Amino acid sequence: MSKLSNAKIFGGIGALLMLVGMFVSTFGVVFIVGLVLVFVAIKYISDETKDKKIFDNFLYFFICHIIIIGVFVGFAVFAISTIDITNIQEIAEGITDFSSFWAEFGDLVTGCLASFVIAWILVIIGSLFLRKSFNSITEHTKVDMFKTTALVYLIGALTLIIVIGALILLIALILEIIAFFSLPDAIPKKAESSTES
Repeated sequence: MSKLSNAKIFGGIGALLMLVGMFVSTFGVVFIVGLVLVFVAIKYISDETKDKKIFDNFLYFFICHIIIIGVFVGFAVFAISTIDITNIQEIAEGITDFSSFWAEFGDLVTGCLASFVIAWILVIIGSLFLRKSFNSITEHTKVDMFKTTALVYLIGALTLIIVIGALILLIALILEIIAFFSLPDAIPKKAESSTES
């Protein structure tokens, strides 16, 4: 089995798991497994095309997403350590005033907004690297769906600050699945000759 055939399987399944991971609440495990499989697929494509930039650019995209996951895990730890369960129980029973609760709630809102802004910036940066990687894949494999996926992903990243961005990113993941399963079993001859020249 050729490396491109392996990339088709790993990438397609990985992109599918990333899509499923957006809906399954398993602390991002399904998404991360999918991302790793796509990472392996990109490595196969990079090796087969002998274009190191494909892997290098995707590596930066990958690192951005790992940092994003770290940011949200950090915020979750912060949130758990900030919330005073006793205070919430007292408020529920009407025993205490709301001043200390709102102080803690304000910290949580600030932390949540900061986490989101950091994640948003990293998604945009990552999408720029993804676009470079996927555009290079299109040049070598002639699968235009990679180029389309990268563009849709970038648009989704830029508009993530509003709700529609999340929907566009989901569409990008669906297109990524199609792109990987559309990979040929071997590099087209024209692409091979252009690489050698």
